[in-house]
Amino acid sequence: MTDASAPVADARPNSPTIASPSSLSADELERLTDDIIAALKTVYDPEIPADIYELGLIYRVDIDDDRNVTIDMTLTAPGCPVAGEMPGWVENAVSAVHGIQGVTVNMVFDPPWDQSRMSDEARVALDMW
Repeated sequence: MTDASAPVADARPNSPTIASPSSLSADELERLTDDIIAALKTVYDPEIPADIYELGLIYRVDIDDDRNVTIDMTLTAPGCPVAGEMPGWVENAVSAVHGIQGVTVNMVFDPPWDQSRMSDEARVALDMW
């Protein structure tokens, strides 16, 4: 039996921590997690042909008892031209997930992003093998 309050991480190296309260059922947590990840995969850096989730820009996703989501994310570089816009794109994408009440996106730069955070899918998209 899995503890619903334990953080969930996907199988990818350097995957984000996805934490939830114990008041959510395992089925509800799984649905929300899958839907949030799907929403994050719709957000792209305009200069990079891979989504922000596969690039490893999402560090943490937390779902509270009221289904408010807090996301810690970073950028490939602090001077990224879309730094001011990307948190809004993430907020809009995740806010569209059924059942989510609110979304807060925190931009963090510690630890700094590096290419080791990318998934194999992102490496293929960027021809970085």
